[in-house]
Amino acid sequence: MTSSQVTIRAAIPGDEAVIFSLIRALAEYEKLTDQVTGSEALLRSHLFGDRPYAEAILAEIDGAVVGFALFFYSYSTFLTKPGIYLEDLFVLPEYRSQGIGKALLIDLAQRAIAQDCGRLEWSVLDWNEPAIGFYRRMGATLLPDWRICRVTGDALGQMALGKRKTL
Repeated sequence: MTSSQVTIRAAIPGDEAVIFSLIRALAEYEKLTDQVTGSEALLRSHLFGDRPYAEAILAEIDGAVVGFALFFYSYSTFLTKPGIYLEDLFVLPEYRSQGIGKALLIDLAQRAIAQDCGRLEWSVLDWNEPAIGFYRRMGATLLPDWRICRVTGDALGQMALGKRKTL
């Protein structure tokens, strides 16, 4: 446990290597390393290119990056307001329980308020009880009636061609 203070800052070009290493650490924690197929170059393009698709904030202690949150803007038709969708939040295991995840969420909530967003949303794996407990303590509500729909890879290509998958 460190007594150093956490600093939250926006990611800048040059941070893609450390962010990608944290993405790999997150995938390892979630036992999903086989699903990491991207690269630092793609991440750099998507965060800092001509048309950014996402943003990231980093948590630092004594100049070392120890956590991150990667997010993008969504839109609520019912609220007719933008929202922030948190794709990933991760803190290195040895730095957990020091308020770093809380600081990252607070920063995102402040961004949402400052930009008149109607909501801040994210998903959590159903087996990740420590994260679920943390999110509930932070004030999040888990939505029991909603399920995530996802189309990737070959199925995405088939959908783009207008083909249906037979069940």
